[in-house]
Amino acid sequence: MPKPNTRRLDREIQQTERKIEAVRNQEMWPLTVRERRQVVAALAAGSVKVARGKSPGRAERALETLWHKVLNRLTTELTALQAQRQQIVNEAASAKAAKPSFSWW
Repeated sequence: MPKPNTRRLDREIQQTERKIEAVRNQEMWPLTVRERRQVVAALAAGSVKVARGKSPGRAERALETLWHKVLNRLTTELTALQAQRQQIVNEAASAKAAKPSFSWW
């Protein structure tokens, strides 16, 4: 019996891991459009505060909160993909175990 076909899931898992690493480096490419808008808004609000000579504390907190939300979303997605992959592997193993073994001797 052939090995289970998990190539698609493996690629998605690797891509999600790259996205998580990018979010840890605070890169913008793995963000959704809504999240990008929120990042830009928080950066703009912080810039305005700094230009006026005030503390950008609230904007910084909003930005940190957003990065944590994105990281949690991607971590949840990664966990779901890994669980789905494990389920496929388990199904293939149970199918292989259920198949009667034939021998020539």
